[in-house]
Amino acid sequence: MGTREAFLAKVRQAQPAARARPQVPLFDATGGDLRARFTAALQTMGGTCVEVQAASDVLDVIRERFGATVSIASATAEVPGTRELTANTEPASLHDVDVGVVRARFGVAETGSVWFSEREYVVNALGYIVQHLVVLLDPSQLVDGLQDVYRRDDFRDARYAALVTGPSATADIEGVLIRGAQGVRSLTVVWLPGNP
Repeated sequence: MGTREAFLAKVRQAQPAARARPQVPLFDATGGDLRARFTAALQTMGGTCVEVQAASDVLDVIRERFGATVSIASATAEVPGTRELTANTEPASLHDVDVGVVRARFGVAETGSVWFSEREYVVNALGYIVQHLVVLLDPSQLVDGLQDVYRRDDFRDARYAALVTGPSATADIEGVLIRGAQGVRSLTVVWLPGNP
């Protein structure tokens, strides 16, 4: 057994025994239209929602928003990319990609967040290293609040999960809002029915 394997074996042995997840209370639903609430929350966080008729229209949205010659890495077969993206893609190779396209498993109306796991991203760096993230979201796949996320099977079964709410931003220096400081500069949610 090599040094790497010996190290990983020790890490696995040191893992605590599996424990039951704590109970999270369900709070009363806020009410109202989930899609309208999601859109308002996302816009507050600097994101944008757009409507399309078909998946083939997504490329038109991308070109209109970001230019005709942008490089695109797509984690969904619904939208073709200009760069191949597979589980074997080196994360660092995405450093010069302009637009990442991914289908969210679901969205959270309370916060305007979209949920991804390793299955949706294909390469986890896609959600952080590209300049702009375009997210396909089925409007029927909205949940009311964060407590609902915790009860979903896909949340419990994921090895890796991220709730993304708008583009990366900071206002730490002199109170000036900077987008894209630690991640994507823009997040566009495209309402598009489909299979999560």
